This record gives sequence, C-alpha cells and structure tokens, in this order.
Amino acid sequence: MGYKNTNDRASVADAFENLSMEEAAFPINDHTDAWIVHPGRHRSSALKEDKVHNKDKLHTGDLYLPTDENIMKEQRECLDKLYDFNMTRPNELDRRKQLLKEMFAEIGDGCYIEPPLYTNFGGRHVHFGKHVYANFHLTLVDDTHIYVGDYTKFGPNVTLATAGHPVHPELRKRGYQYNCPIHIGSNCWIGAGVSIMPGITVGDNAVIGAGSIVTKDIPSDVVAVGNPCKPLRAINERDCEYYFKDRRVDKSLRSTT
Repeated sequence: MGYKNTNDRASVADAFENLSMEEAAFPINDHTDAWIVHPGRHRSSALKEDKVHNKDKLHTGDLYLPTDENIMKEQRECLDKLYDFNMTRPNELDRRKQLLKEMFAEIGDGCYIEPPLYTNFGGRHVHFGKHVYANFHLTLVDDTHIYVGDYTKFGPNVTLATAGHPVHPELRKRGYQYNCPIHIGSNCWIGAGVSIMPGITVGDNAVIGAGSIVTKDIPSDVVAVGNPCKPLRAINERDCEYYFKDRRVDKSLRSTT
C-alpha cells in the first residue's frame, strides 16, 4: 500500500492540519489505497498511538474514536448499573439513592431522578449538587463531564449532550467524535424537551423555556427561549409577585423569598 501527502484533495487535507498523531492517517475513501498522512507522520505509528491515547481524549475536546475497545468495556460496565437503576420499583427509593451514589461522579443530598434515565456512561462523568430534581427521560450524553448546581430542576425529556461529531463528511464517516463539558448553574429550571449542546454554560437562576435548543451560553438571572435559545428578559420584581401569568404569589410566601 502506498503512502503519500495528497494535494489533489486539498479541502480534505486542510481538515487534518490540526489533528494529532492518532487522527493523522486513514484512507481518503473506500476505493483507493492512498492515505492522508500528516507530514512527518507514519501511519503505523499513528494507529498504534491511537489505541494508547484514545481514552485520554474523552475529556480534552480532541477528536477520538469512541469505538476503542477500552472505552467500550468501561462504558458497558457503567451501563449495567444504569440498567439496575431503571429497573427499580417505585417503592425502592433507598436502592435508587444508593445506585446513584455508585453511578455518578458526584451527587449531593436530596437529589431525585425519575426513571427512566438515559446516559452514555451511566453517570460516570456527571456531577450533581444537592436537591437536584429530574423528571422522566433525562438524557445525559456524559462522554465527558456535566456539572449541575444545587436546586436545579429538569422537566421531562431534557437532553444534555457533551458529544459532537465533525461537520466534514470524511472525518465523520470514520467515526470521529469530540466532547466538551456542560456547566449548569444553581437553582436553574430547564423546561420540558430542552436540548443543551456541547460546551454550553447556563448561569445561576436561569429559566430555559420548554423545547429550546441551547447552542450558546446563557447568562444568570434570565428567562431564555427558542431555537436557537436566546435571553428573552431578565428575571425581575414582577416574578416575585406573579408565579404564572396573572396568578399572584401569596404574600406569606413572598416574605420568605
């Protein structure tokens, strides 16, 4: 098999300019024996290093191959515990609590997650503060770290996705992936059906409206909605007086806020 630096596929080669050793060499397509190889790098050494360091790239934001056997072995072990959690009966609250402590990287007191819960690594890279509540069908694509502050609430069918794939078809075809952490502040309310994309930060006390797609950071103390999600308004004094449309907060409750 021949090896060469290709110039006739310049647009593809440019995509590899910033790749590290293990992503630097693979076939241009399925119908040629030509390989794209970064200058000064040999395919065999690139692929050997790929096996050694793929797992390290879960948390660096670099491109890597998620089908690495070491990664998949660890993932399956995590998913066994997730299966056990989702199979608990409604009255087995203590068992659920214990399983979450075993599954998550961190989970504070008073957290409650309503099954079914879906995660890529069974919560291995998830950090919850205290008194976090999640309704049905929370999906945590936790290929890297997800941080959630105290008292945050999730409506049903929320997705937090740390993983992404390259836009360029040649890279995506080969199965490459990257991960970027998600940070959600304290006392947030993430509405039903919200999707939060890789690398996003949501500030403290933010409210994300149902169905929103969050592709950029959201500041603290705002109501944000839409696709793409954008701040609609600041949380203000009127919110202390009205909790829903024209429904007033009882004065006895207002005095404690």
